[in-house]
Amino acid sequence: MFQKFHALTQKRDERGFTLIELLVVILIIAILAAIAIPVFLAQREKGWTSQTESALKNAATAAESYAVGPGDGDYLGLDRAKLNTEGFKSAALVNLTDGDITTNALGTAFCIEADHDNLAGAANNLAVSSALSTPEAGTCAAGVKTLMP
Repeated sequence: MFQKFHALTQKRDERGFTLIELLVVILIIAILAAIAIPVFLAQREKGWTSQTESALKNAATAAESYAVGPGDGDYLGLDRAKLNTEGFKSAALVNLTDGDITTNALGTAFCIEADHDNLAGAANNLAVSSALSTPEAGTCAAGVKTLMP
């Protein structure tokens, strides 16, 4: 009995995988990676866009707070420092400067524009205004948001 067991252990098949089997596994992994990588990159871009939208919504809230408080009912003189005073905190890599904040001549409307360092192209510019509070692709001029087509 012991000799049969010993003979079976000595006869183990020591063959490995063939080259074709290894190539098939590598091919399957490559196909899965080709599907997953573009999806991952698209999700990153959506995250950056959401980060910019969030910063713009926060800036719009701070602008409204400014108008109710120290602005005495209007947005005249609204700039980045005044937004910061009203509690605005920008996200990292989101660009929002004094030049991105515009008001109309009477100070009854504002428009704030921002972009993200990691996004490129025309869709990178998002804007929010007192008239249209949802951040959308567009630019600002004299307190008015111009939507991108």
